[in-house]
Amino acid sequence: MTTAENAANPPHYLDLYAMTRPDALALIQGERTLTYAQFNARARRVANALIASGTRPNDRIAVMAHNCIELLEITAGLAKLGALPVLLNYRLREHEVAYILNDCGASVAIAGPDLVEVVEKARGEVNGQVTYVAIGSERPAGWLDYEELLAGASEELPTTEGGLGSSISYTSGTTGKPKGAYRPRALEPSEVLPVIQEFGLLQQDVHLLAGPYYHSAPNAFVGLHLLLGSTIVIMPKYEALEALRLIDSHKVTTTFMAPTLLQRLVDVPEEEFARYDTSSLRAIILGGAPCPYVLKERAIKRFGEVLWEFYGATETAFVTILRPEDQLRKHGSCGKVGPGQEIRLLDENGAEVPDGTPGEMWSRVAYLAQYYNKPEATARSMKDGFFSVGDIAYRDSEGYYYICDRKIDMIISGGVNIYPAEIEAVLTAHPAVADVAVIGVPDSHWGEAVKAVVQLRPGFTASADELIAFCGAQLADYKKPRSVDFVAELPRNPAGKLLKAQIRAPYWADAGRKI
Repeated sequence: MTTAENAANPPHYLDLYAMTRPDALALIQGERTLTYAQFNARARRVANALIASGTRPNDRIAVMAHNCIELLEITAGLAKLGALPVLLNYRLREHEVAYILNDCGASVAIAGPDLVEVVEKARGEVNGQVTYVAIGSERPAGWLDYEELLAGASEELPTTEGGLGSSISYTSGTTGKPKGAYRPRALEPSEVLPVIQEFGLLQQDVHLLAGPYYHSAPNAFVGLHLLLGSTIVIMPKYEALEALRLIDSHKVTTTFMAPTLLQRLVDVPEEEFARYDTSSLRAIILGGAPCPYVLKERAIKRFGEVLWEFYGATETAFVTILRPEDQLRKHGSCGKVGPGQEIRLLDENGAEVPDGTPGEMWSRVAYLAQYYNKPEATARSMKDGFFSVGDIAYRDSEGYYYICDRKIDMIISGGVNIYPAEIEAVLTAHPAVADVAVIGVPDSHWGEAVKAVVQLRPGFTASADELIAFCGAQLADYKKPRSVDFVAELPRNPAGKLLKAQIRAPYWADAGRKI
């Protein structure tokens, strides 16, 4: 999804702000702060330390950490030397971590304090020579210490300059294996500025990093604000009351949230909410999953007309944008076409459909992502230079788009994309499972919840809890099923393909929506 995930912290902007606004606050995390001069110096140390250890432009550097100052300074340092950060979801298990390190060919793996253990467990499955670096933690044998590396590095301009840089963001795959989405060229300022202007972002903004930085959307908005020289307030872990306290104490003006995070904010009881001043907020930007209309009504009542919404993906950036004045007027819309984007709605024969008629949404922008070392996967998602994630949409007579269905099996739970094939591959390895279909079912809090529909082998037994635990041992928690239903037989067509639509239908019959 992200216009700025590859432009986060470009070095010449960071160097410029370090010279022209050295005392301006760049990063705030609890009691810790970095000015732009300090941020730039630390980023230079990161770059020079990695260069000294053999890192070169286009090397892949894996980073697994909760939101923290170090995570942002590492990303900035990698941009300075032109290496590609691979930001790992901190909920992944060791087998998933090892797969990504091998797939991208990481030369360095950096782990945060409470994540060293999972990366260390992955080491035995990792191919090639990898340098392991621990942030603020007792480190296993063979690991380097992050602060020691930086202490011995120079604050001079790195000898290898990387331009605007790029990054690799791993998404789950329809075939069961994650794919690394990246942009093979640097973004130009002319491509980023229209997005900044569209959202009305300003240098004087104070932006709250509420969601996980490894996710492309929070990453993007941090990048856009740092391009401007704004201040970033970092939440290591999202909590509604803490978010309100930070908004109040730092006079936060902008933030990005998946709808589930906004839900927690508006669920804060009125008497508690009233203790905080949120009047500084002028933009709460929503994305990652559809936002229910009722939630928008409640949020607008509480915060005023500050809601923005966008539709897009890691691969496509901001395809459509819905402005504050349209949130209630255009019920169900994801907005109008975003800056620099082209959209086509096509029927099954590849012909464009008229207004009001649903078609598969294909979009094109100058900085579309591709899949790292997977040209076949890239080609499968492309048509005449346009990219599709498989969503079905229609356009009204005013040019507003509405997502109405999903062509592929992807589940969006809490703003996170989950692909059933990966979970099905794990469940089919259980000795009691003969056949399985993993689907998304309606959930009032998460939007969708993961459900496994299982056909057991004759003579075998297994409980729902057993199968859920079996998945949990091999997959990140957010991927494991929240519930399991058992059936005598799963429906398949004559070619053997699971009839997912038929399986999903009873669960969505009373939901009033399809996604």
